Amino acid sequence: MTDYEALIAQADALTSGVPHRISNLANVSALIFDAMDDLNWAGFYLLEGETLVLGPFQGKPACIEIPASRGVCGAAVREDRSQLVPDVHAFAGHIACDSASRSELVVPLRKNGAVIGVLDLDSPSPARFTEADRTGMERLARVLEQNL
Repeated sequence: MTDYEALIAQADALTSGVPHRISNLANVSALIFDAMDDLNWAGFYLLEGETLVLGPFQGKPACIEIPASRGVCGAAVREDRSQLVPDVHAFAGHIACDSASRSELVVPLRKNGAVIGVLDLDSPSPARFTEADRTGMERLARVLEQNL
């Protein structure tokens, strides 16, 4: 079980007052990857026009570009809400950047009310992510947004 209070406090401490967006995202992806069990990818995609472009991450190599019109990450952007997917193979339009991924949690990142990117977590285990994970990661994203 992830200690979200500690994780959020650490993310805030790492990013508060740091004016370097990429550095902040890099540190938070490393923090998440280290703090959570059973992940094979933790990182960010940043929105450029209608395309999500790979940002800082931990894990295996990833897709460099994802159209906002496709996949779990694209759904988070289009719907402006988190996506908790217990079985990515059952998700219509899933993009398999890593064939080992079985479940996914994607949380939108916002600046001035507009989606600017997503926090993306992948696991090789089906149904890895819970509602507590969704809520915890949404809280972490709100803290991170203040420092982007």
